Amino acid sequence: MSTIVNVKKVSEKAELDKVFAVRRVVFVDEQNCPPELEWEFEDESTHFLAEVDGQPAGASRWRKTDKGYKLERFAVLKENRGQGVGQALVKAVLNDLPEDAQYIYLHAQVQATPLYKKFGFKETGPMFEEAGIQHYKMVLEPVK
Repeated sequence: MSTIVNVKKVSEKAELDKVFAVRRVVFVDEQNCPPELEWEFEDESTHFLAEVDGQPAGASRWRKTDKGYKLERFAVLKENRGQGVGQALVKAVLNDLPEDAQYIYLHAQVQATPLYKKFGFKETGPMFEEAGIQHYKMVLEPVK
């Protein structure tokens, strides 16, 4: 039986609360990220909620920075991993970026780099620690 993943851009408080709840479970509870590092730049970000069978399953966001467009806070609840939620989130975020988005990057947790590579992201620079977790900076290679 295939899982139907629905991803939508959200801005209403009730939907944002679901996004933040997913992030709290994944980043703060599961990965022990400091809460004060988890909630920043919320008002300037464009948020996405992934649902499976109408229930929150994942979250992500993008925001414009002084470097370009940064994809961030990709989180999938443990019970929904391996169901295509992460891929659906990456696809939705990339499809939502402005057409003039030239430089697109993210800080990927090491175990998530294969997901982003499927979409054309490449690791740049050395591994680094963010919120106590090892990451790589990844940049979306332009399509030739």
